[in-house]
Amino acid sequence: MKPSRPDYILIFTIAGLAFCGLIVLASASSFVAQNRFGSPYFYLFRQMTYGLAIGLVGFLITQKLNYQIWKKAAVWILFANIVLLILVFIPSFGFNYGGANRWIHFGSFSFQPGELVKLSFILYLAAWLSSKQKEISDFSTGLVPFLTITGGVGLLLMIQPDIGTLGVLTITAAMMYFAAGARLSHLFLIFGMGIGGLFGLIKIAPYRLNRLVSFLHPDVDPLGIGYQITQATLAIGSGGIFGLGFGRSRQKYNYLPEVFGDSIFAIFAEEMGFIAAIILISLFLLLALRGFRIAKNTPDLFGKYAAIGITCWIAVQAFVNIAAISGLIPLTGIPLPFVSYGSSALAVNLIAVGILVNISKSASHKY
Repeated sequence: MKPSRPDYILIFTIAGLAFCGLIVLASASSFVAQNRFGSPYFYLFRQMTYGLAIGLVGFLITQKLNYQIWKKAAVWILFANIVLLILVFIPSFGFNYGGANRWIHFGSFSFQPGELVKLSFILYLAAWLSSKQKEISDFSTGLVPFLTITGGVGLLLMIQPDIGTLGVLTITAAMMYFAAGARLSHLFLIFGMGIGGLFGLIKIAPYRLNRLVSFLHPDVDPLGIGYQITQATLAIGSGGIFGLGFGRSRQKYNYLPEVFGDSIFAIFAEEMGFIAAIILISLFLLLALRGFRIAKNTPDLFGKYAAIGITCWIAVQAFVNIAAISGLIPLTGIPLPFVSYGSSALAVNLIAVGILVNISKSASHKY
């Protein structure tokens, strides 16, 4: 394949999202950072050092490397990531926070393998789908191996527990499987298994039912199970058309939980207003459109499926986060890509879109 120019619209879109993330993080995290560490920009500097800096280096490398290299290395990358997912349960490597084992600790640096597994799993699944193209629609050689692969990784995420990542990964995998030519009957079976699994997770941990209750009746317990969505709605509504102004959020003063994590979109809407919120949503939509366009115009199957997977992952996670914090779907507890605080997430997001940019060089562009 003769290399072509990258998708510059995609690159500028990614830059816009990262810039918006740093701007809102500077304000949203300032109160908590000042109280905990004596500096209002502690989380911002940490995000820039461990997330943005490492992620930019990764982006520059992956957008240069021929993406075909990931097809050959996909199985080993996924295997290494599975080892990391297991290490989170070993006390000398992993640590528990908030009742979940999701982090590996190296001195003052912590890393969340669940973020990297999204990318490694997508690359492995893209390699597998491209090599089994003629067998995808078959039950025994297509559906069963797909369910085995997805279920094995999903089980490790479930016992952490990291249900948000599990949900995003499952939806992304199903979309990739559909794009590869899966039968509709197999997809309906996957959907049914997913619904059954959801009820099983609620049965195991009934507190998850509270999220559904708070979604259907947020006013039933506004100081309890409905507190986060009530405060998030207040933040979004307070922003109006043009917002309260940068740094003038009221909900960040210990009113809104996860203020610079899962709830950061509410702070963005409160300070920047409805118009800015629509622009942010439009950037995610533009990223999705460019990603699917790249997938459509990529000549080889691995590049096509990898582009679909990376695009679906970021788009699904973004719109689930925004819809949840806006009260359109039950709360899910997943971060907003490029925007929420999380060094591991930002670094992996940038590395992933670097691969997508490299894939775009082999796609035919018609602007």
